[in-house]
Amino acid sequence: MAEKLFVGPKVRTLRENNGLTQSGFADRIGISTSYLNQIENNQRPLTAPVLLALSHQFNLSLSDLASADTSRILADLKEALADPLFRDTSPGLQELKMAASNSPWLTQAFLTLHQAHRRANERLMVLDDALSAHNMETEERAMLPYEEVRDYFHYHDNYIDELDQAAEDLARRHGMLDGNRLTQLQDYLEQRHNVRIRFTEHPADDQIMRQFDKESRILSLNAAQDASSLCFLMAHQIAIMEYGDLIESHLAKAGLRSEAAEAIGRIGLANYFAGAITLPYRRFLEIARETRHDIDRIRHHFGASAEQVGHRLSSMQRPGARGIPFYFLRVDRAGNVTKRHSATRFQFARFGGACPLWNVHEAFEAPGRFLVQTAEMPDGLRYLCIATSVTKLGAGYHSPVRRYAIGMGCELSFADDIVYSDRLNVKSDTGIEQIGVSCRICERHTCHQRAVPPVDRKLFVNPHRRQFVPFELSNSK
Repeated sequence: MAEKLFVGPKVRTLRENNGLTQSGFADRIGISTSYLNQIENNQRPLTAPVLLALSHQFNLSLSDLASADTSRILADLKEALADPLFRDTSPGLQELKMAASNSPWLTQAFLTLHQAHRRANERLMVLDDALSAHNMETEERAMLPYEEVRDYFHYHDNYIDELDQAAEDLARRHGMLDGNRLTQLQDYLEQRHNVRIRFTEHPADDQIMRQFDKESRILSLNAAQDASSLCFLMAHQIAIMEYGDLIESHLAKAGLRSEAAEAIGRIGLANYFAGAITLPYRRFLEIARETRHDIDRIRHHFGASAEQVGHRLSSMQRPGARGIPFYFLRVDRAGNVTKRHSATRFQFARFGGACPLWNVHEAFEAPGRFLVQTAEMPDGLRYLCIATSVTKLGAGYHSPVRRYAIGMGCELSFADDIVYSDRLNVKSDTGIEQIGVSCRICERHTCHQRAVPPVDRKLFVNPHRRQFVPFELSNSK
């Protein structure tokens, strides 16, 4: 192994889940109890012989151990500790790394607590604004379950193995690995579940996409949608009717804290299954590699949308058959992030807007084009960032039109495998955009596009000098 692997908590969990003492576990893998104790406390790295013994005795692979959880927890910790609440507390990077690697569950509990604190404050501010305006109507509470479900997928690398495998198996058994599966999915629902499909026309202001009547067993689909959306909605219905028990078992383990979150999680897992039917894992990975991840060529092959392809790229993390780790997000014109998934170390802002220098915001200005950017985050990691705009038309002239920008990308080290890097000099240091997570926690003091000062830095205003940004930042907290 080129990099030392410190995975003590995972080894300890494996031992405890198998009901073994340190002595019994050490005997199983052929090491001393003291050596095992050092491994579990991250005082010694996992060596190749020990990994082989774990694989032989417990069917464990390197990919099961070397997840991206630690780097993600570390990024979330840094953002949480930038809160003014901790202005008098400034743990060093090494201390944060130790917390993330040695006590991931305790650290996660701290993050959950901090999120609850932030949300409570946000609700109080919303309530204060509402009272001031004599208006008590707010949807703030309804937004929180979405964040909880988003975190569930985030910490699972946006990959749910059992659902993915089941969907791929179904697609393979019924000849749905390639092309537009509209007729095949319709026939499957009718023959397997006695569900009839009715394509209906709706008034211009009607926002209904799908509606299932249990009594008549009719699935009504808005005919104004394109074929890729219709396929997805039929696959979603298959997930609910045929794999409901599997979805419920994952929900039970997810630990979502409200009925609303569970309902959203149920839809999210069914949507995941639908995406895995319409874009089966191994076939999708094969075509993605063959085309060097050309979004247009992939979507034409599968009869999918660019958004569906980008989302699927971010979920290619099956153990033993991993694709390039991609991030994926969707934003609206106001900069609100409506979808975000990542298999990379890329850090998304959990609160507030994304970096304005990121090319995803420019996509609205170049409809129909793919914009390519090389960007560097404050941690020094460089990314190949791809962005394009998406327009979702309605049923007629008076129908609302939904416009989004989607962004996807990977670490720059994978650039040779991505067609969008062909016109870039990825070895050069010129042309690298210095971006950040969000202005609230960004470490770049000289950014000309900064909207607000970072919360963990003192600022001062020089009345005799004006720069692009009307304040300056000190290096001390």
